Amino acid sequence: MSSSDGPSAADQQLIDHAARHDLTITAKQLAGWRRAGLLPGNISGGGLGQGRGSTSTPPPESFDLVVALGRMSGRGKRPTDLALLLFSDGLPVPEATVRAAFRAAVDTATLPDEGDGADDGLDLDERLDCLSHQLPDSGQTVTLVPARARRIDERIARILGKLPAELVELDHNAEPPRLTPQDATLTAVTATLGGSVPLQDIGALLRAMGPGMPANPFASLVETTEEDVPEAAARIIADDGSLTFIPDGDARDLLRALADTASLKDLAAGWRTAAQVREWALDLCQRVERELDAGQLGEAVEEWLHGRLLPSGVSVTETLRDRRWAPSKGAFSALMLLFQCQMFVLLDGLVPGCQWHVLQIPRVLPPPVRDLILSKVVGPETAASESIPARGD
Repeated sequence: MSSSDGPSAADQQLIDHAARHDLTITAKQLAGWRRAGLLPGNISGGGLGQGRGSTSTPPPESFDLVVALGRMSGRGKRPTDLALLLFSDGLPVPEATVRAAFRAAVDTATLPDEGDGADDGLDLDERLDCLSHQLPDSGQTVTLVPARARRIDERIARILGKLPAELVELDHNAEPPRLTPQDATLTAVTATLGGSVPLQDIGALLRAMGPGMPANPFASLVETTEEDVPEAAARIIADDGSLTFIPDGDARDLLRALADTASLKDLAAGWRTAAQVREWALDLCQRVERELDAGQLGEAVEEWLHGRLLPSGVSVTETLRDRRWAPSKGAFSALMLLFQCQMFVLLDGLVPGCQWHVLQIPRVLPPPVRDLILSKVVGPETAASESIPARGD
């Protein structure tokens, strides 16, 4: 039966099913969703005989998908967004479509010099040199401290004054480097295009994310890794100070490969963790702001202060950089989390044990990230039995 004659019997079943859920779906919409890979085709059931054509039926999963698509679809919703949202709800989106949506999310991570053709034919060093000259005038720099985080820092500083002495004493770098936004952007681009960067550069970038802080114990810890673990340094730190287990090359290629090879279960776990981290970070900001508004500093401000200079604080600033969350951001964050897990597994192979209990110390990591990493590195049973509940979990 042609589309001009109306929907096929199989499509009519889907249209009727949607109508029972108060949704109006057309044959044209069904065809569009199939072209986008969001909906499987109908299953042929063979001929009716005597020239009466053939029969077909919708796959069982199509009924739930049609209802969900009918509710989610709307102006501005891209097929990749719909695929990710359906997948996050546990709906049976075709696997190829899910993986393509995760790969497309990586493509949204563009660099300042991409798209103008200026980097064509240049090796990494030449490209970075050109970029270092372009950044001061381009206005394309990393937002080191989002406005909301900066306001919270300033309000706390006005009330408390100096950073606690015990935190200052944990920073062993008496003359830390001070990166400009252009320097920080160049470091981030270097890490993206080349893989690992020297630990000193990572420490400097972490310091730049807390420019008003008189000390940064976490940055100091990164900068002094070689002195802290001399017996393992030769296995994990290269001559240039970079980490040996971080692969060379464009990090986005590694994430695309991960989108193709990670199990759907892991992709779902990464997505779920990324969503939980965002929820945790925004909730922390709200709790801190309520305490500041009330003039009663309590557990939230304490959690902010202790975590601000640790990976958990980095997660907060990463969350606040994206005021408008998009599904592609969730997918990109999920892949980054899974990549971190892979690197921690490689590190555990080089330095067995590797003091994973440090990650369980309250406020070192956002609780969802801690649970994901430990489940991948030491195993879910060990991670659960050794978990140290953090305030705010």
